[in-house]
Amino acid sequence: MRFEMASSRAFALLCLLAGAEAAHHNNHAHNRIHNDGKVKESLVKKSGKCKFPSDAGLVAVTPGAVNEGWAMSPDESCTPGNYCPYACPPGQMSMQWDPKATSYSYPMSMNGGLYCDEDGEIQKPFPDRAYCQDGTGAVSVQNKCRSPVSFCQTVLPGNEAMLIPTLVNELATLAVPDPDYWCETSAHFYINPPGVQSEIACAWGTSSNPYGNWSPYVVGANTDKDGRTFVKLGWNPVYLEPATPFRDIVPGFGAEIQCEGDNCEGLPCKIDPSSNGVNEITGETTTDGAGGGSFCVVTVPKGEKATVVVWEKDFIGDDDDTSSSTTVAIPTSTSSSTSSTSSSSPSTSSSVSTTTQQSASNTPFLSLDLGISIGMSTSIRSASASYTYEPHVFIESETAAAVSATPAVQTASPTSSTTQDSTENSDSGAATTTVSLFAIMLGVFVAVLQL
Repeated sequence: MRFEMASSRAFALLCLLAGAEAAHHNNHAHNRIHNDGKVKESLVKKSGKCKFPSDAGLVAVTPGAVNEGWAMSPDESCTPGNYCPYACPPGQMSMQWDPKATSYSYPMSMNGGLYCDEDGEIQKPFPDRAYCQDGTGAVSVQNKCRSPVSFCQTVLPGNEAMLIPTLVNELATLAVPDPDYWCETSAHFYINPPGVQSEIACAWGTSSNPYGNWSPYVVGANTDKDGRTFVKLGWNPVYLEPATPFRDIVPGFGAEIQCEGDNCEGLPCKIDPSSNGVNEITGETTTDGAGGGSFCVVTVPKGEKATVVVWEKDFIGDDDDTSSSTTVAIPTSTSSSTSSTSSSSPSTSSSVSTTTQQSASNTPFLSLDLGISIGMSTSIRSASASYTYEPHVFIESETAAAVSATPAVQTASPTSSTTQDSTENSDSGAATTTVSLFAIMLGVFVAVLQL
């Protein structure tokens, strides 16, 4: 998404970055992923046709599934006559897409990656370009948690699912695009809870677990023509929906945008589980997006860098004064996902009881991977800047009056025919019940082996 801003207070300009994610990710991502995916799954590919280029230094996404390594939904295949997106290593952007896709509009926005011609041969749309190129390097991630954290980037151009993995052990660079990237769009990442590996986190998932599309937080970033980088941190509206069983549980980990210098605008910008409830953010540029998701944006001057710091609520990873988090067991239920609907903002505090490994407060905490589609219908709370909505980007504006932008938002539905599972309407106790039943069955199995 994109904003135009006319004030020196660039930090206020952040507001709509979150909106594009929900609008783009939810509008076509799922309708395309699962409706078309079911059709393509039935196609029989000839041996060697549309083969993923395993020797090109790319990252294979679920190579054992129908997509065979392409950055597509696992049940979606690369077929002759179509473009097939691919994933680049962390910190790099894909530089191949349909030359005719010159605007952010469906279905052309799906045409990212390489072209598989009618003979099943893979073609580079831009032969003189590399497959991947380094991003601007303006945003990195520091993981202070005791376990790795998965940042999952959405595929754009492509189906806009969060399939591109960046597993952060300690430090990693995020792929931040500059204006030369496709349609000057920005990058979006789902922040999954500590300990959930990329193979699980960077997939759609179901509402039974707070990761994948149901992750709690999202980050978005892009660098404009003047070298300024805009970084957004926010809550995932899907996490807040009434049908989400853990919607009232505060995640057991936090995230914050920090800058290497003193010139960033929009600080603080932080989600701290020690002080923030569900859908609360610490930040002067906080606003609510579509679905009630709160977020904030930081403007990083040219030549400077920002870091997204992730920590656990009750664990201090290094020497920083940033607090850390209690964790709870990740639900193991694999019931079918919900058919999501748009919702209003939920309450910002939690009264749901849950069993934690460490009890630090009366507020339940959750440390799970929850996918994010941050979108919004934004009323900007600043009289000092104005914005023009464009997909995924920030640019300067010529006006100074505050405006409201309302992109159309349709909440994602993982499948067109999926019905709501009973566990999705249950509270967090359902996960405990599932785990207990599994433990009993395992005990019986072990007892039989000992006979």
